[in-house]
Amino acid sequence: MVLGVSTDDVASHRKWKKKLELPYLLLADTDHAVCNAYGVWQEKSFMGKKYMGIARTTYVIDAKGAVAKRFEGVKPDGHAAEVAEVLKSLK
Repeated sequence: MVLGVSTDDVASHRKWKKKLELPYLLLADTDHAVCNAYGVWQEKSFMGKKYMGIARTTYVIDAKGAVAKRFEGVKPDGHAAEVAEVLKSLK
């Protein structure tokens, strides 16, 4: 199962999912509870300005609920293949 989590609200997720025809669930973490629990709500900076935001990260969770792999600084290109390799090793 694939889940996407962001701090955007449910309405925003509906629009995004429809626009991109995403086949997976998007979870609205508007209070940052999930992001804080996974350590991805972090201080970031852009053009000299500091702000709080989500560090783009992928977690692969095994059948027992344990983190099997954490990918930090995720870039979309090629990432699905990286995750697929990890998933193969879990079978």
